[in-house]
Amino acid sequence: MNTLKHSTLTLLATLGLQAEAASVWKVSNATNSLYLGGTIHVLSASDYPLPVAYDQAYTASDQVVFETDIMALSQPSFQQKLQYTMTYSDDTKIHHVLDKPTYLNLFQYLQSRGIQSETIEHFKPSGLSLLLSMQELQRLGMNSIGVDAFYAEKAQQDNKIQAWLETPDEQIRILSSLNQIDPNDLINYTLEDIGGMAESLQALKQSWRDGHLEKLAKLELIELQQDYPAIYHTLITERNRGWLTQIEHLISTPETEFIMVGALHLAGPDSLLLSLRNKGYRIEQL
Repeated sequence: MNTLKHSTLTLLATLGLQAEAASVWKVSNATNSLYLGGTIHVLSASDYPLPVAYDQAYTASDQVVFETDIMALSQPSFQQKLQYTMTYSDDTKIHHVLDKPTYLNLFQYLQSRGIQSETIEHFKPSGLSLLLSMQELQRLGMNSIGVDAFYAEKAQQDNKIQAWLETPDEQIRILSSLNQIDPNDLINYTLEDIGGMAESLQALKQSWRDGHLEKLAKLELIELQQDYPAIYHTLITERNRGWLTQIEHLISTPETEFIMVGALHLAGPDSLLLSLRNKGYRIEQL
């Protein structure tokens, strides 16, 4: 991994090339600024090296801020809490909470992937959604660390200060709150998303690399907002509102931060960038 981290800017300068646009923006007021970058949480090895704008923002910043404490996610205590949140602790099974058409769709998908239905029966809807999505990403070769984990490791090596917008426990609460949504909506959305993943994944990654937020919104957000508004509100709108207050506080400090969140939080009508622009902050894409 170290070979991916060094000399990118030097190489570009030596060859006389220009850096491509990327999903990184500088957010400023009259006196202070910070950087806001969109991430993909899981990548493939071929997605490295990352666009040079990420290293530019990282180098210019005093601290890095992630959605949550990346290092804590691998701790046994967190994994135990996650397992409890993802699975039923009683005799409830997933087929008990889904209607027949949704369960049939699920069963057919499991058959297409050679997954025994008995192995997923003890998962709650949100846990099953996460499990199936991650398995499909791995099947498509997305088995390398994402942008946030990459920079969390780099910050640890460089002794750079790390902070986060949500605690791991808050992330578990969000996962748990998805179980309050109609389970049929959640599973149907997951199956639809997985069904188009192989076709849309490359376009999604290219739009992220290029910083084309309108394309990102068209690919991932518009249908989600229209067809599954409760999921959209829980995963996007509600979290963006909470993060916006924290970001404004960070802009008011003299230190420079590089904040990295999922790229979809920067796209669409409820995006962090649009909210910050509407509040009068200057937004510049690197």
